[in-house]
Amino acid sequence: MKIMRVEKTLVSTNRIGELGHRPLLVVTDKPGGTPQVAVDAIGCIPGDWVICVGSSAAREAAGSKSYPSDLTIVGIIDQWSAE
Repeated sequence: MKIMRVEKTLVSTNRIGELGHRPLLVVTDKPGGTPQVAVDAIGCIPGDWVICVGSSAAREAAGSKSYPSDLTIVGIIDQWSAE
């Protein structure tokens, strides 16, 4: 699991069918860090600190072992100080 921050929504007009209508968000692990794309399984907004899972856990968290995700948001952190 990783603690990351939601930076912005990613708009994708063309997707493979398996992605369905789940939102895609750009997340980073630290300010100025490398941006990554995560599937939003719970309803986050930019600025939220979130818990993300990767690999096969990401696919299951998104809904199915066959789901095409390598990073999925599974929780919103209520209070977090990134120090």
